Amino acid sequence: MRHSDVPIRASILLGLPALITRLGGHGDEFLAAYGFDEELTAQSDAFVSLRQMERLLEEAARRFEVPDLGLRMAAQQDLQILGPLAIALENSCTVGDALECTSRFLYVFSPGLSQEVIPDPLGNPDVLAIRYASTTGTASPQSVDYGLGMVHRVVTLVNGGGFYGLRSVQLPHPPLAPEAVYRAHFGAEVAFDSALACLRLPRHLLNVRVSGGNELLRDIAVDYLESHFGHGEVPVADLVTAILAGQQGPDRPDLAKVARILNLHPRTLQRSLAAEGVGFKDLVDLVRRDQVRKLITTTHLSFSQIAVQVGLREQSSLTRAVRRWFGTSPSRLRRAASDPP
Repeated sequence: MRHSDVPIRASILLGLPALITRLGGHGDEFLAAYGFDEELTAQSDAFVSLRQMERLLEEAARRFEVPDLGLRMAAQQDLQILGPLAIALENSCTVGDALECTSRFLYVFSPGLSQEVIPDPLGNPDVLAIRYASTTGTASPQSVDYGLGMVHRVVTLVNGGGFYGLRSVQLPHPPLAPEAVYRAHFGAEVAFDSALACLRLPRHLLNVRVSGGNELLRDIAVDYLESHFGHGEVPVADLVTAILAGQQGPDRPDLAKVARILNLHPRTLQRSLAAEGVGFKDLVDLVRRDQVRKLITTTHLSFSQIAVQVGLREQSSLTRAVRRWFGTSPSRLRRAASDPP
């Protein structure tokens, strides 16, 4: 599986054809041009390509001149697009339980998405943050707006539909629409070009009871999720490879960080990879080899810069690795790529 093929439930596109039609287009024809069938979005067990879905959102926003498309999509959704996960969320005891459940089982909706509660990135001890991210290491701006907007929508709904005390929002890209549109959507200040995509909220919110929650129904839903779904449905090695490929530089994820992104214990991740006949270091080496070949043959970066880019400590390490992978030196590999056939 290439990272462009990581799946996401087709329900993510619910309401998009109608929205496009209201904007003056033909929603069903627009989806069909990308290989999507509007009827597919209503099927509870249908999946589409995550990367193709992101391209669809970006093109729709551009073509129909609606820069806040992701926010509009989030505002019109309810929990039911999450499929079986929705029952567990609606019947959680507290908001904190609902967030923990989402972190555990978001892969049921898509193995390409991740959500976790983290310490406040601004250092306030009375504040926590809900971090939303793509496990592929990349995400389009519209899909980030849609995803974090959905997190905001879910927290609002499990909190009874009212304001839950959102302190501020951080987004990793420049504003796609006027900043006032973002403030109106979230009801809070929004910071752009941040390191993370996250919602900052009061710590005490985790203990707020979910109105109408039924512990028995929640336990039944969790048992169903645990027994019917698993990371085994998507090769774990493919997910790890996608994460590593999307994280270049000296601070690329180690085993513990990748396990956290996938909501797995590091030993569980190791066992899952072993069951597929591969080790974590093997995948690191595979991804690094592909990145080195591309950087050497398609860029003019110095070899020391390339070494840093792929997480090697020094240029001599790069030279040894290139000889092991390709049986030649970095300079000869670059020269061979530039020589005419």
